[in-house]
Amino acid sequence: MKPGFRGVIITIIGACGWGFSGACGQYLFENYNMNAYWLTTIRMMSAGIILMIFNFFYEKEKSMNILKNRKDLFRLILFAILGLLPAQLFYLLTISYSNAGTATVLQYIGPVMIMIYVCFNDRRSPTKCEFMALLFVVLGTLMLATRGDFGSLALSPRALFYGILSAIGLFLYSVLPGDLMKKYGAKVVAGYGMVFDGVILKGFMPENINLTLDINAYLAIIGIVLVGTIGAFVLYLQGVLEIGASKASMIASVEPVSASLFAFLWLGTIFVKADVIGITFIIAAVLLVSSFNKNKGS
Repeated sequence: MKPGFRGVIITIIGACGWGFSGACGQYLFENYNMNAYWLTTIRMMSAGIILMIFNFFYEKEKSMNILKNRKDLFRLILFAILGLLPAQLFYLLTISYSNAGTATVLQYIGPVMIMIYVCFNDRRSPTKCEFMALLFVVLGTLMLATRGDFGSLALSPRALFYGILSAIGLFLYSVLPGDLMKKYGAKVVAGYGMVFDGVILKGFMPENINLTLDINAYLAIIGIVLVGTIGAFVLYLQGVLEIGASKASMIASVEPVSASLFAFLWLGTIFVKADVIGITFIIAAVLLVSSFNKNKGS
């Protein structure tokens, strides 16, 4: 399998993990009055520790080397604070103040930022393929979130504020690591970043949290940690490494499609015509970017 095509597949699978994670988060917020700071802290610490244990056995040299290089360690900290943390925390906060669909739409302002950044950095205009894919992403996510009535997206000030911050986090999350992943690997970078953010978030957790959780809640939390965090983020970072931040971020826009499917199969969400149109737009965007990347690599 060619690296470019493999990168596309890896990114799609990672995005589906995010979609599942979003559905799990909404399920927990709606049924267990979950605190977003608590959930993000548990998510980051648990996933980060698991990754670091794995890295100790299989990537020990790289795990040690990144701590010895002050420049790379500083970039890792910036990635954790400015990219990984807002991408995780503010996304869940947006869900808690609105819903998973709205939160996804707001976060997917991020690919627009990435496209502008890449074009500015390369001193070029978007290609026709990139422009059409970006247009399909915007139309598709809007259709999924508004069901065709673009004037019906009513957001609270907090949801709008946190949603914009999550989009900025997605942008920085994609571009800040740079060559860190080439030098140390996605698992090492993600593992350190998650543990570091978990320690920071622990200081913001409310002292007294009374949660009554059952087996379903624990399974949802485990799904967020193992599928929607460890699996999704490592795969996405690897996708960025293999096909670039711009294409990876666009392909990852399959997330709202997967989230909708998980919501339908699990939470009983009913699709209407506008939902189908939105899903079609996003799948078309994925196919456009995949085709462009394949032709470029051939």
